[in-house]
Amino acid sequence: MSKSTDIKIVDAPPGVEGSGFFATKLDTVVGMARANSLWPLPFATSCCGIEFMATMASHYDVARFGSERMSFSPRQADMLLVMGTIAKKMAPILRQVYEQMAEPRWVIAVGACASSGGIFDTYSVLQGIDKVIPVDVYVPGCPPRPEQILDGIMTLQDIVRNESVRRRSSPEYQELMASYNIT
Repeated sequence: MSKSTDIKIVDAPPGVEGSGFFATKLDTVVGMARANSLWPLPFATSCCGIEFMATMASHYDVARFGSERMSFSPRQADMLLVMGTIAKKMAPILRQVYEQMAEPRWVIAVGACASSGGIFDTYSVLQGIDKVIPVDVYVPGCPPRPEQILDGIMTLQDIVRNESVRRRSSPEYQELMASYNIT
């Protein structure tokens, strides 16, 4: 489990003190709010989806991480969890779902099939979803245990917490989106 050490509390500058005053950077506050309120959109096609259902249940309880509201509408989600085998015929649908999500948006590839095609090295299976959409976190396993899925969500939370508010308008990000032909 990783720790976030970028939040530092310092003494207030002279003349700006008192109860109710708190000084920090906008990036820190926005990152903390985003990281603790990720709304997941599950895109499950096979056995990894069953493990995700276990992650949502009371024993593992993904709601502890601010992800209790499952969104089955791409326009109301900011974290896409792709779980299971993605056939090449499904790739355009997956891409359309990704494009319908509002910025900022993040993607977790859950399991071997979503990450690399898994054991299905055939003409009809997409060999990793990163061929059609950018991926932020890969969760290994076939299928991954709920603890691994939670670790992937916590890793994404660290990424989101430390991401600059201006990253999405940076030339590097625009270049990444252009490499996927996403405008």
